Amino acid sequence: MSRPVIAVYPGTFDPITLGHEDIARRARELFDEVIIAVAIAHHKKTLFTLEERLEMAQTSARQWPGVRAEPFEGLISHFVQTKGGKAMVRGLRAVTDFDYEFQLAGMNGVLAPEVETVFLTPGTRYQFVSSTFVREIALLGGDAEQFVAPHVWQRLLEKRRSSAKP
Repeated sequence: MSRPVIAVYPGTFDPITLGHEDIARRARELFDEVIIAVAIAHHKKTLFTLEERLEMAQTSARQWPGVRAEPFEGLISHFVQTKGGKAMVRGLRAVTDFDYEFQLAGMNGVLAPEVETVFLTPGTRYQFVSSTFVREIALLGGDAEQFVAPHVWQRLLEKRRSSAKP
Protein backbone atom coordinates (compact mmCIF):
# COMPACT_ATOMS: atom_id res chain seq x y z
CA MET A 1 0.00 0.00 0.00
CA SER A 2 1.41 3.40 -0.95
CA ARG A 3 1.86 6.20 1.51
CA PRO A 4 -0.49 9.16 1.29
CA VAL A 5 0.80 12.20 -0.57
CA ILE A 6 0.99 15.03 1.94
CA ALA A 7 1.04 18.72 1.07
CA VAL A 8 1.79 21.54 3.49
CA TYR A 9 0.13 24.94 3.10
CA PRO A 10 2.14 27.38 5.25
CA GLY A 11 1.30 30.91 6.30
CA THR A 12 0.67 33.27 9.15
CA PHE A 13 -3.12 33.11 8.69
CA ASP A 14 -3.73 36.33 10.66
CA PRO A 15 -6.62 35.61 10.22
CA ILE A 16 -7.46 32.74 7.89
CA THR A 17 -9.66 34.10 5.08
CA LEU A 18 -12.06 32.52 2.62
CA GLY A 19 -9.24 32.82 0.08
CA HIS A 20 -7.02 30.66 2.29
CA GLU A 21 -9.87 28.21 2.75
CA ASP A 22 -10.38 28.06 -1.02
CA ILE A 23 -6.70 27.17 -1.53
CA ALA A 24 -6.79 24.53 1.24
CA ARG A 25 -9.95 22.93 -0.16
CA ARG A 26 -8.61 22.78 -3.69
CA ALA A 27 -5.23 21.49 -2.50
CA ARG A 28 -7.08 18.66 -0.75
CA GLU A 29 -8.59 17.72 -4.11
CA LEU A 30 -5.03 17.27 -5.42
CA PHE A 31 -3.36 15.63 -2.41
CA ASP A 32 -4.32 12.89 0.05
CA GLU A 33 -3.64 15.11 3.07
CA VAL A 34 -3.14 18.83 3.55
CA ILE A 35 -1.57 20.39 6.61
CA ILE A 36 -2.33 24.07 7.13
CA ALA A 37 0.94 25.09 8.79
CA VAL A 38 0.37 28.12 11.01
CA ALA A 39 3.61 30.03 11.49
CA ILE A 40 4.63 31.18 14.94
CA ALA A 41 5.75 34.32 13.05
CA HIS A 42 8.36 35.84 15.31
CA HIS A 43 9.19 38.30 12.53
CA LYS A 44 5.67 39.73 12.24
CA LYS A 45 3.41 41.68 14.55
CA THR A 46 0.20 39.68 14.43
CA LEU A 47 -3.26 40.74 15.56
CA PHE A 48 -4.07 37.25 16.80
CA THR A 49 -1.92 35.07 19.01
CA LEU A 50 -0.58 31.79 17.67
CA GLU A 51 -3.20 29.94 19.70
CA GLU A 52 -6.02 32.05 18.24
CA ARG A 53 -4.74 31.71 14.66
CA LEU A 54 -4.28 27.97 15.11
CA GLU A 55 -7.76 27.53 16.57
CA MET A 56 -9.36 29.47 13.69
CA ALA A 57 -7.40 27.41 11.14
CA GLN A 58 -8.35 24.16 12.89
CA THR A 59 -12.02 25.14 12.89
CA SER A 60 -11.84 25.95 9.18
CA ALA A 61 -9.95 22.72 8.41
CA ARG A 62 -12.67 20.57 9.96
CA GLN A 63 -14.79 21.17 6.86
CA TRP A 64 -12.69 18.79 4.80
CA PRO A 65 -11.56 15.26 5.64
CA GLY A 66 -7.80 15.01 5.25
CA VAL A 67 -7.13 18.65 6.14
CA ARG A 68 -5.70 19.65 9.50
CA ALA A 69 -3.92 22.66 10.99
CA GLU A 70 -0.71 22.55 13.01
CA PRO A 71 1.70 25.19 14.29
CA PHE A 72 5.28 25.40 13.08
CA GLU A 73 8.42 27.23 14.03
CA GLY A 74 11.64 27.59 12.09
CA LEU A 75 12.19 26.69 8.47
CA ILE A 76 9.12 25.54 6.60
CA SER A 77 11.30 23.18 4.56
CA HIS A 78 12.21 21.34 7.78
CA PHE A 79 8.58 21.18 8.87
CA VAL A 80 7.51 19.75 5.51
CA GLN A 81 10.27 17.13 5.70
CA THR A 82 9.38 16.10 9.27
CA LYS A 83 5.74 15.65 8.24
CA GLY A 84 6.68 13.52 5.23
CA GLY A 85 5.36 16.15 2.86
CA LYS A 86 5.93 15.90 -0.88
CA ALA A 87 4.61 19.35 -1.76
CA MET A 88 4.36 22.83 -0.40
CA VAL A 89 1.29 24.75 -1.50
CA ARG A 90 1.54 28.50 -1.99
CA GLY A 91 -1.22 30.85 -3.01
CA LEU A 92 -0.70 33.47 -5.70
CA ARG A 93 -3.21 36.29 -5.84
CA ALA A 94 -1.51 38.64 -8.25
CA VAL A 95 1.67 39.28 -10.18
CA THR A 96 3.00 41.18 -7.16
CA ASP A 97 3.04 37.90 -5.18
CA PHE A 98 4.93 36.04 -7.88
CA ASP A 99 8.45 37.50 -7.45
CA TYR A 100 8.58 36.78 -3.72
CA GLU A 101 6.98 33.35 -4.07
CA PHE A 102 9.30 32.41 -6.96
CA GLN A 103 12.37 33.28 -4.86
CA LEU A 104 10.97 31.43 -1.86
CA ALA A 105 10.28 28.34 -3.99
CA GLY A 106 13.85 28.46 -5.28
CA MET A 107 15.35 28.63 -1.80
CA ASN A 108 13.07 25.87 -0.50
CA GLY A 109 13.97 23.78 -3.56
CA VAL A 110 17.63 23.96 -2.54
CA LEU A 111 16.91 23.26 1.14
CA ALA A 112 14.48 20.41 0.43
CA PRO A 113 14.91 19.20 -3.18
CA GLU A 114 12.47 16.31 -2.66
CA VAL A 115 9.63 18.78 -1.95
CA GLU A 116 7.83 20.42 -4.85
CA THR A 117 6.28 23.86 -4.57
CA VAL A 118 2.81 24.03 -6.09
CA PHE A 119 1.25 27.41 -6.81
CA LEU A 120 -2.52 27.75 -6.70
CA THR A 121 -4.50 30.86 -7.45
CA PRO A 122 -7.61 31.48 -5.39
CA GLY A 123 -10.99 31.49 -7.05
CA THR A 124 -12.00 34.72 -8.75
CA ARG A 125 -14.09 35.82 -5.74
CA TYR A 126 -11.00 35.74 -3.50
CA GLN A 127 -8.18 37.01 -5.70
CA PHE A 128 -8.02 40.37 -3.94
CA VAL A 129 -8.63 39.14 -0.38
CA SER A 130 -5.70 39.36 2.02
CA SER A 131 -5.47 39.00 5.77
CA THR A 132 -3.97 42.48 5.95
CA PHE A 133 -6.97 44.05 4.18
CA VAL A 134 -9.43 42.03 6.25
CA ARG A 135 -7.78 43.10 9.54
CA GLU A 136 -7.69 46.75 8.54
CA ILE A 137 -11.27 46.84 7.32
CA ALA A 138 -12.56 45.07 10.43
CA LEU A 139 -10.57 47.11 12.95
CA LEU A 140 -11.55 50.39 11.29
CA GLY A 141 -15.24 49.55 11.61
CA GLY A 142 -15.86 48.23 8.11
CA ASP A 143 -17.69 45.11 7.05
CA ALA A 144 -15.19 42.36 6.23
CA GLU A 145 -17.66 39.60 7.05
CA GLN A 146 -17.90 38.52 3.42
CA PHE A 147 -14.18 37.68 3.32
CA VAL A 148 -13.98 35.29 6.29
CA ALA A 149 -15.88 32.39 7.81
CA PRO A 150 -18.42 33.25 10.55
CA HIS A 151 -16.17 31.95 13.35
CA VAL A 152 -13.34 34.22 12.14
CA TRP A 153 -15.64 37.22 11.81
CA GLN A 154 -16.70 36.79 15.44
CA ARG A 155 -13.03 36.84 16.50
CA LEU A 156 -12.44 39.99 14.46
CA LEU A 157 -15.44 41.68 16.09
CA GLU A 158 -14.07 40.75 19.53
CA LYS A 159 -10.71 42.30 18.63
CA ARG A 160 -12.45 45.42 17.34
CA ARG A 161 -14.47 45.76 20.57
CA SER A 162 -11.41 45.21 22.77
CA SER A 163 -9.29 47.73 20.83
CA ALA A 164 -12.06 50.37 21.04
CA LYS A 165 -12.17 50.32 24.84
CA PRO A 166 -10.37 53.25 26.52
